[in-house]
Amino acid sequence: MPVTVLVPDDYGVGVLARLDGIRPVRYAPGEPLPAAAELAEVLVPAFLTGPESIDLAALPKLRLVQMLTAGTERWIGRLPDGVMLSNARGAHGGSSAEWVVAALLTIYRDLIEFTDSRRQRHWHYHQTDTLAGKRILGIGAGDLGIELRRRLEAFDATLTLVGTTARDGVHGVDELPGLLGDYDAVVLMVPVTDQTIGMVDAQFLAAMADGAIVVNVARGPIVQTEALLAELDSGRLRAALDVTDPEPLPSDHPLWTAPGLLLTPHVAGSSRGSLDRAYAVVTAEITRYAAGELPKNLVRGDY
Repeated sequence: MPVTVLVPDDYGVGVLARLDGIRPVRYAPGEPLPAAAELAEVLVPAFLTGPESIDLAALPKLRLVQMLTAGTERWIGRLPDGVMLSNARGAHGGSSAEWVVAALLTIYRDLIEFTDSRRQRHWHYHQTDTLAGKRILGIGAGDLGIELRRRLEAFDATLTLVGTTARDGVHGVDELPGLLGDYDAVVLMVPVTDQTIGMVDAQFLAAMADGAIVVNVARGPIVQTEALLAELDSGRLRAALDVTDPEPLPSDHPLWTAPGLLLTPHVAGSSRGSLDRAYAVVTAEITRYAAGELPKNLVRGDY
């Protein structure tokens, strides 16, 4: 009997329909589920939706929730017993790493300032900084960290990675207090867990070197916004944020006008081909499940 998979978009239905032993069923988040949902063993949630978007009680055979993204914070702890949670690690690391490099280059090469000068028709010649030679600290040693290191090396910059625990080539998170002050930029690439929410607080930021850059390509709640605003307003630190807390950012929020900040609306992983890359991972994970194997990307909460 084929494995029934609930899929939130026509593209996914087309991809999964080509697999032997898989029966994709289209559903619309927030709307009543189709009759076939009672047979569904796998659920693919729509982008950036949580359990509130679907009636889990109507899925008695559900055994696996397979994400299209690396982030799973909306689902952790909210699934029935016996239901596995797997993310799309490996799908968006490359494009997100590209965003980090673009953000750092934009800041170091004063591209925003030059753009402002162009609008004023002012030829504002001056020497800029460079990414070459910069020491970058990456908190999170998964797929994104690996992809970021490869790209930074092409710019003659170095990346030191920090993970939940120390291992070959990776520092443990307990070493952070002694590391922060030695780096030109700190890139946040961790999942949202009880341990990472608010980890970038006033003490964390105070330990960073003067003029350093905070780059958040993870999730907004990793950073305590008020603490970051204090450092930005003082001019001691700079930041590049693809995610914020709250998100979306209200129109009257002080981050809109904070100095030394590059801000984008959660687009680091959103580039052409992102759906192709996501469903390549989803397909592999569901194929493993259908074959009686455990998915490779099961969420365990470490980084």
